[in-house]
Amino acid sequence: MAKEVSEEAAAHHHHGKDYEDPPPAPLLDFGELKLWSFYRAIIAEFIATLLFLYVTVATVIGHKKLSAADQCDGVGILGIAWAFGGMIFILVYCTAGISGGHINPAVTFGLFLARKVSLIRAVAYIVAQCLGAVCGVGLVKAFMRSFYNRLGGGANSVSKGYNEGTALGAEIIGTFVLVYTVFSATDPKRSARDSHVPVLAPLPIGFAVFMVHLATIPITGTGINPARSFGAAVIFNNGKVWDDHWIFWVGPMVGAAAAAAYHQYILRAAAIKALGSFRSNPTN
Repeated sequence: MAKEVSEEAAAHHHHGKDYEDPPPAPLLDFGELKLWSFYRAIIAEFIATLLFLYVTVATVIGHKKLSAADQCDGVGILGIAWAFGGMIFILVYCTAGISGGHINPAVTFGLFLARKVSLIRAVAYIVAQCLGAVCGVGLVKAFMRSFYNRLGGGANSVSKGYNEGTALGAEIIGTFVLVYTVFSATDPKRSARDSHVPVLAPLPIGFAVFMVHLATIPITGTGINPARSFGAAVIFNNGKVWDDHWIFWVGPMVGAAAAAAYHQYILRAAAIKALGSFRSNPTN
């Protein structure tokens, strides 16, 4: 019996997939500034966020234009949610191998807290994402000038019937769902353990964006991405939008921090492992 158990364990070890967590990113990695791959990644984040905002905000404005003439026309909330989720799926797929496919300051912030990227890279990404968002929404205004300002500019604000606390909570929970999905879809342990199941990480990430939009469009128009909210606010430049704008930075950053802490310290038990008081079962 003991022999059978040992043979089974050996077979499991032989067929099992080993995995290794990448080392934590240094807080300040000045060596990155000498690498072309660093600047290429920044450009990729800029272009991806530009394309994301152009397609999605144009979808929002197009829907409002069509539905204003006919309530049965336009893509509706479902179509808008598909536009946001679909573009994230496409752009993460295209840029994941270059920059990691963040396209969202909240995602970058969460990964920074988990030591997946350095502070220098995180700041550079967030600046590139915000500039890309401004340029993307600027293109929408240039192409749809006669409708853009009249139809709200695709900007985020607290909808009538909701207060700031509700909007903040919706943004926190929505971003938690997104960033939690990002961590889960890119977890090296999961990739090794579930390698028999073909997992395309951009798909669940895009689908998370889609689902969150369905839930929060009626409340805030759905931010969960400070660059998306910032770009639309800069180009639309309306007082009400700026009054509510803090919600679309604080909410996503708090949600991202909560998701990073949950994944790293609860699911991956990083704090307990660091104390050396608990050893995870490798089969869990």
